[in-house]
Amino acid sequence: MRAARPFQYAALLAYVVFLAFPLVWLVSTAFKTPPELGSVVQHWVPRAPTTRNFADAFAEQPVARAARNSLLVALGASVVTVALSAPAAYVLARYRTAMNKATLGWVLLSQIFPVILIVVPLFLVLKALGLVGTLTGLCAVHVVWSMPFALWMLQGYVKAVPPVLEEAAAVDGAGRWRTLTGVVAPLLAPGVVATLLFAFINSWNEFFFAMVLLKDDPQQQTLPLVLTRFIGAQGVADLGPLAAASILATVPSLVFFLLIQRRLTSGLLTGAVKG
Repeated sequence: MRAARPFQYAALLAYVVFLAFPLVWLVSTAFKTPPELGSVVQHWVPRAPTTRNFADAFAEQPVARAARNSLLVALGASVVTVALSAPAAYVLARYRTAMNKATLGWVLLSQIFPVILIVVPLFLVLKALGLVGTLTGLCAVHVVWSMPFALWMLQGYVKAVPPVLEEAAAVDGAGRWRTLTGVVAPLLAPGVVATLLFAFINSWNEFFFAMVLLKDDPQQQTLPLVLTRFIGAQGVADLGPLAAASILATVPSLVFFLLIQRRLTSGLLTGAVKG
């Protein structure tokens, strides 16, 4: 077993390098000058680092406004997704009826449908509700699109909570609500946080629905849509500002992950101790 450990470390290192390559290249590009970007020979470390690309990104396109729109939609969609999925996941996991099994099967089956199948009916429904071209409409779409996977994730976490803990709380005189909030909820915290992170990143990076619903209103467009404006009509990209804006687009996801990542790895059995 020890003889294989160096190979495991080497494979892990190769995987980390593979994951880090796009980000390192993006950061390097963001600090390069236009002549260096146009050079045939590219260097990992910029010869004359500059922050001009960041200023140009904000000057050329409404990056700040688009980031605000994306943040509002992502936060709203992730919170609503978790708020709706958590109680539904508990019911589906704890009460194994034929209807619940069919519901879980349909949730899983819905994930294989291509997005293009629902675009037209979705657009017509939102148009009838007056939500086309609004952040509220896009947020609702992201909730609907994220809920099946969120529901599937959370019901798996609920199954991992031993029912005997709820029975023990009931024997000790705890009511249903106290059992759910004092025993089940702390145990589900890592799963809720993981689902929240998934829903946030899924909404933050989403492009297709935003393009369909918000393309006619520049004031409401999200960050992924604005990033496409750095590519000209001939397909030539303004690499420096594009890389700078792309870095800014990755920061909220990284910050959000750093803020909640401790909940992913700590306190899994806290609820059991409290119960």
